[in-house]
Amino acid sequence: MTENELIFDPNQTPCMDGWNAITEAFLGLYPNQVEPKHFAPELPYAMGGDDPLDGVSAYDGGDFWHIVSYGLSELYAKESEDKELSGMGFELTLKLSKNGLSDEEAELENIAALMQSLADLCFEQEDVISPYEYIYTGQEEGVDTDSKSKICGFITLPDELGTISTPNGKLSFVKLIGVTNAELKPVLD
Repeated sequence: MTENELIFDPNQTPCMDGWNAITEAFLGLYPNQVEPKHFAPELPYAMGGDDPLDGVSAYDGGDFWHIVSYGLSELYAKESEDKELSGMGFELTLKLSKNGLSDEEAELENIAALMQSLADLCFEQEDVISPYEYIYTGQEEGVDTDSKSKICGFITLPDELGTISTPNGKLSFVKLIGVTNAELKPVLD
């Protein structure tokens, strides 16, 4: 065996400090939801998969789902040289209204896929999504599964959870707020 080979020990618990910090922040808002809905790729990015996020969780907020990404920050051990920030220093959130959803599960899966796409762009372009920005998808139809919503882009704001400190550094929760083309056009011009 060479020095660079990894040894899998099923008796050793992996370090999940960053992951746990995100979960603890959300448990502060939703204390009874120790098992939120969770969407994970079959094969994570770090293991050769196509999806950069290790997962997306959806917490039931009553009239809405509060959704959070897992993977733009360092979920496990500290790997980046930046001691201040955890990974890229943020995770995405989104509040999805339950009102008018014809297929709740499909919409949650759609949001998880959308977050995967945004994370992919962040990694490819080495770009951080910060509050007070806009994201234009270029779509004419809504990003929902039925393309009925007219939501074609997003503005970003700080999520109510703000910034937290994790063992791997700080991370901010950046909330995606859906907007229509008509709402985005003045910003784009």
